[in-house]
Parts: sequence; structure tokens; C-alpha cells
Amino acid sequence: MNKKLGLITGSLHFEPSELGKFVEHELETSYGLVTYHESDKFILINRHGKSKNVPPHNINHHANISVFSKLKIKKVIAISSVGSLNAELKPPMFILPDDYVNLWDIPTFFDNEIKHITPGLDKTLTEKLYRIMKKLNLLVVKGGIYIQTHGPRLETKAEIDLLKNYGDVIGMTMAAEATLAKEKKLKFANISSIDNYCHGITPEPLNFETIKENQKKSSEDILMILKAIE
Repeated sequence: MNKKLGLITGSLHFEPSELGKFVEHELETSYGLVTYHESDKFILINRHGKSKNVPPHNINHHANISVFSKLKIKKVIAISSVGSLNAELKPPMFILPDDYVNLWDIPTFFDNEIKHITPGLDKTLTEKLYRIMKKLNLLVVKGGIYIQTHGPRLETKAEIDLLKNYGDVIGMTMAAEATLAKEKKLKFANISSIDNYCHGITPEPLNFETIKENQKKSSEDILMILKAIE
């Protein structure tokens, strides 16, 4: 068993070098070639690819999760940027989801056999992250429902008006990763960075400059969290 921690990063703005000394590798999987970075503590994959230009609906989740499995990583933390469905979940802050909704485009490794898993996020890993974040005095909510939608467009006001009754935040990637990780028997937790309100939750229109500013602040906090992990 590889005792290093798997990390999946995305659109938040930091480089592996800001976490320490990393070596870049490539690994061929049954689903394609993946570039990953390795340090003495982490195996890090950017879900958007080496050049960070793969849009969310084209991410090769199967290949990314396969890397952790092939390297015998047992614990994975995914970091996501999300929109808030709840006016009380104010950006910039964090939520550690304990469940998710993903009723469409559900990925699986079991295309050629009948096998079912019960989805879920790892409570122990989530609790460890929560303790670290509280110790760092970060604004964080433990527990909540992540709803995955299908990009690349953002959701309509009508869609948000429907979905806000069923979840707390919206993203385009985490639920797919969590499902595939569970199929590979990986312990999986997610840090969702709330960087904007979803379309129509507040009267103000979505402003991408504001989102970028919140993502920049969140990135600094994420670095603190990851450096505090033992």
C-alpha cells in the first residue's frame, strides 16, 4: 500500500511547487495517458490535464482515478470550486460535502459486468479535514449536498430554482470522481470552495471577476490546509 495521499486539483490557482518539491511523471492507463506530480507526501493530478485546458465535460475521470489505483493510493482528497445554492453559504467559504446528487451521465468502471456500489464519501477523512480547517480558523461547513451538473455552460435560473430544493452547492466534477473512487475502493473526501452564488440565488448577476478573486483567496487557504495535513 502506498501511504501517500492522492490529490485532485482543478481551477483553483496554485502550482504543485507551492506545496513543496514535486517530480512530474506520466502513467499510461487503460483509459489514456495521465500526467501527475509526486512529492514525499502527495500524488497530485490536475483534473483539467497537464495544460489545465480540458473543460469539465471532457475530463477523463476514469484515467485520473485509475492512476491512484495503479499506484496503490488508498486515500484521495478532491478540491473543487462550486457555486452556492443557499444564500447563507456565502462566498468565499468552504463546505465538506457528505453526500451528492448525480442522476445523469454517471460514470463506471463496470461496463462489462453486473456490479453495484453504494456511493458515499469517507467520514473519517472528512472529519480530519474539518478539524484542520477549524484549527486554521477557516469558514467551513461540515456536511452538505453537492449536486453535479453537466458543463460547460452554467445553469439557468429555472434549473437553479429547482435544484436549490435538493442541495447546497453545485459543481461539474466531484460526484463523478467520488463514484469512480468508490468503485476502486478508495477512501474519498472533498473540499468544496464556494466561490460564487449560483444563477439567481441573489439579485446580483454572476460576475466572473468576483469569482476569480474568491478563487484566489480560496487557493491561499487550500495551500494552508494541505500543508497542515500530516
